[in-house]
Amino acid sequence: MRHAFFATSALVGAALLSIAPPVVAQSGGVELRVDRLEKEMRAVQRKVFPAGTPLEAEITRPATPSVAPGTPASAPIADLTARVGALESQLASVTGQVEENSYKLRQLEEAFNKYKAETDARLSQPEPSAPATRPTVNVPAESVTAAPRPSAPRPAAPAAASEERKTAVAAIERPSSGNAGEDAYSYGFRLWDAKFYPEAQAQLKTTVDKYGDASVGSRAANLLGRAYLDDGKPALASVAFYENYQKRPRGDRAADSLAYLGEALIQLKKPADACKVYQELEQVYGSSLSSSQRGMMDKGRTKAKCN
Repeated sequence: MRHAFFATSALVGAALLSIAPPVVAQSGGVELRVDRLEKEMRAVQRKVFPAGTPLEAEITRPATPSVAPGTPASAPIADLTARVGALESQLASVTGQVEENSYKLRQLEEAFNKYKAETDARLSQPEPSAPATRPTVNVPAESVTAAPRPSAPRPAAPAAASEERKTAVAAIERPSSGNAGEDAYSYGFRLWDAKFYPEAQAQLKTTVDKYGDASVGSRAANLLGRAYLDDGKPALASVAFYENYQKRPRGDRAADSLAYLGEALIQLKKPADACKVYQELEQVYGSSLSSSQRGMMDKGRTKAKCN
């Protein structure tokens, strides 16, 4: 009986020894996984918080429970497995946040670089001396054939005048106030007022060429356009009006030139361009338009059927 007891004890001891190594090996493998995950978590923390701000772990090591005698040896392994699962889940979440933040940072950098390039391009452009907006006017082809240089139209030479016409033109008094520019403009105005349009065109063109930079230049250029328009030459008139507004946007007759430019384009059967001119007139000079200028603009818009 005693020999049988010792034999049984020896068999149980041998069985326990045969079971222990796999358990120890399994526990050691889980510990290695935990250590690896904790190292990876610290690496992610350094990437997310380069200043060294710690990331408090949401998973803490549970207190090691006291194992009562006879408790199965698999309890520590189950605890380590739970810790590994929690760490893997937390690592995946933090890694996803890092990737999302990196993507948003790239988007912000691209948007800022685009904005900087556009700003630099705008600042590199020279400031315009005229108003910020300019009318888009298609100068008709007939104006090119009528004037080889549209930027500086030349009036056609007056037809051979009769002796009666020469006498009438000579009767127009030339002013002599001592101001050469004003006298030249006044003489051109008197010729235009007497309906001697070809002679007025020649006189006003000379006045613009000589005194275009003076205050009288805006009035002379505008009246030159009107002399063309009244003479049945809307193409030349449109060029003269547009150049007066373009070169002298703050001149005395800049707004008038835009209003008459719309009328010239209507006569040239270009209502869409006329509507653009009236829109420009409203935007640039709206608050300073006189009642006659606004009435001319409203009438032109009706004729051109502007929206």
